[in-house]
Parts: sequence; structure tokens; C-alpha cells
Amino acid sequence: MAFPWHLYFMAGMYVVAGTMHFIYPKAYMRIMPRYLPNHRLLVWLSGVFEILLGIGVCIPQVKDTALYGIMLMLFAFLAVHFYMLSSKKAAAGIPKWILVLRIPLQFGLIYWAYWYLQF
Repeated sequence: MAFPWHLYFMAGMYVVAGTMHFIYPKAYMRIMPRYLPNHRLLVWLSGVFEILLGIGVCIPQVKDTALYGIMLMLFAFLAVHFYMLSSKKAAAGIPKWILVLRIPLQFGLIYWAYWYLQF
């Protein structure tokens, strides 16, 4: 079964985002909530999972499982988005209006993954 091009676009987006965890790990560690342990490991694991889930979306036998994984991962990442709103230091220099816009964007990404469960 051929998937629509935009499913592959989404998959590529997660592979690129996951790869960035290895290219710029300090940027991701800087925005990790203080209450989470071992930031380096969590950044590494989240990068690995983003890459694997992005690839999984392109494999018909595991597509739905990968999509559910993406939705769970995006829900988990909400903790980081809300943490970044908690203080100026946590915001890492990103304007507050952008941080606020990221919350509905995150739910939009979750819905986008959910939408592909029909294919």
C-alpha cells in the first residue's frame, strides 16, 4: 500500500528532529525540566525514539504502533513545553509568545499523527 506523500514528510520531520538531538545535545539538555534525572540519557533516548518512530511510520506492518508511539512521545514532551514557560531561565531565550504557541502546535502534531491511523 502506498502512503500519501505527507505521511513520509511527517516521518522525515521526526527523523530530522531526532537527529538534531545528537548534533545539538546541549540545546536539548538546557530545556529539560530540572526534576527529570540524567538529562543526557533522556535527550539521547528521545532522539533515538524520534528516529525509530519516524522510520516506523513508513513501514506498513508497524505504522500504527509507530503513530501511537509518536502521540505518546508528543504528550510526554508537553512537560518540557510547560517547563519552559515556568521561568525566564527555563525559556532559554525563546520569546514567551512562541512558547505559548507551541502548546496548541503540540496538540496539532498529535492530531496529525492520529489522523494517519485511518490509512
